[in-house]
Amino acid sequence: MRVRRLALFVLCAPALAPVSSAAAARATAVPSIFSVAGDTAPGTPRRYDHVMIRRYGSPTARKVLVLVPGMLAGAGDFSLIGPYLAAHVPGLQVWAEMRREGALQDNSMLVKGLHGQASVQQVFDYYLGWLLAKPSISPRYKPLDASQYGFVDDWGLAVAMNDLHAVILKAGAGGRRTVILGGHSLGGAEAAIYPAWDFNGRAGYKDIAGIVGIDGLSLLPRSSISTAAEANAALAKLQASGPWTSLLPGLPPWATGAFAEVSALATLKAPHARSVQQSFALLPSLLKPPFPATNAGVLGWGFDTVASNPANGLSLIQVHSGHLATSGAVRDWVDSGPTPIENVARAFSTEPIGPVDWYYPTRLSIDVGAADPLTETPAARVLGLRLGHLRQVNVPLYAIQTALGGNNNALKTAARAMKRASRIPSLTFVDKRASYGHLDPLLAAPARNAFLQTVVPWLRRIPVR
Repeated sequence: MRVRRLALFVLCAPALAPVSSAAAARATAVPSIFSVAGDTAPGTPRRYDHVMIRRYGSPTARKVLVLVPGMLAGAGDFSLIGPYLAAHVPGLQVWAEMRREGALQDNSMLVKGLHGQASVQQVFDYYLGWLLAKPSISPRYKPLDASQYGFVDDWGLAVAMNDLHAVILKAGAGGRRTVILGGHSLGGAEAAIYPAWDFNGRAGYKDIAGIVGIDGLSLLPRSSISTAAEANAALAKLQASGPWTSLLPGLPPWATGAFAEVSALATLKAPHARSVQQSFALLPSLLKPPFPATNAGVLGWGFDTVASNPANGLSLIQVHSGHLATSGAVRDWVDSGPTPIENVARAFSTEPIGPVDWYYPTRLSIDVGAADPLTETPAARVLGLRLGHLRQVNVPLYAIQTALGGNNNALKTAARAMKRASRIPSLTFVDKRASYGHLDPLLAAPARNAFLQTVVPWLRRIPVR
């Protein structure tokens, strides 16, 4: 197949046209949150057959950027870039999707803490404090019993694609609006899979006008599930291990969201106070600075790619933010990177429909691995994946890679492969693997955010159909 010429754009940040005060006010206003009816998943109670959307910008805007979060992530991850893009791309609204499992989360006390109706200590005790030394705390968080949620084993890619299809059809409003599909990390893989997916005889690419991959895509040069035996083995392991994925070793799946969001809320409310959770015995050692630290210091230590051990296994949440102060009885955080710690605190304390997927379904990762080649392999057939339209995909592609997605230049290789295997007319590629962590494109300050500075002109060029 003939190799088409690639339009690779490097990192110079173009000057952006000034935004009118009215447009900025509309884009930064309190976002609207609404539900979209999704797939009727077999065995799933009907109350879970929907997804939630956080919308930024004017609802009358005729271009819609739908953004899908990554593994263990939620709609709140886009709470900083969503309003910025809506303000800087004329006629654009941004829809951030919270997958259906978001309905499993109890965010009640986080919302109270965010609005000053509960103290940081009360929020901490509700979600975490009761686990040690305070078993009598009431009210307290009640984790879900995995044995009662076996139906989540079927919340794989087919369910996610059908849910996303419902969102895109609603965003498109019967053809009255132009839809661009994007995602971060695993959400970027979903954005690449959707155009090749078959929806009862109709290809997904016909519903969208562009693809945005933020440190995530398909056709990555990695080991994927390709044989029927591998697919069946993965399903057997899922049955034995339970429906949800945990990021923190030795802790239940929901603890990832609890530690991250409570720490962010504490930083938002009292950044320079001594950490509310550093002395907590169950806080993983990889999240504990070697010195007494403030709330901001502990949050920065957990998220920063340099301050903490780069090999701590938390590459999914890393940014380039700064470092702990070099002195002081209780050490504060010092910003020096593109992502201020305040941005991490703001995004990771977003509620409702927050930034972390507390009950992320392991089945989704299994299916995305099998869908990675974007063809119907034996594994894809076992898992019920409907991939048959890659060669017809004909919409422009934007992709940016960071240290995680850009390991061995993987995302660049994938973007080129996707273009060669399809009818994609143009590829805009941005390489930040040398200086960005996985979350920097979502959280870096606009003046230092290569994603915002390059995707804005790309989005402006997408015509309204």
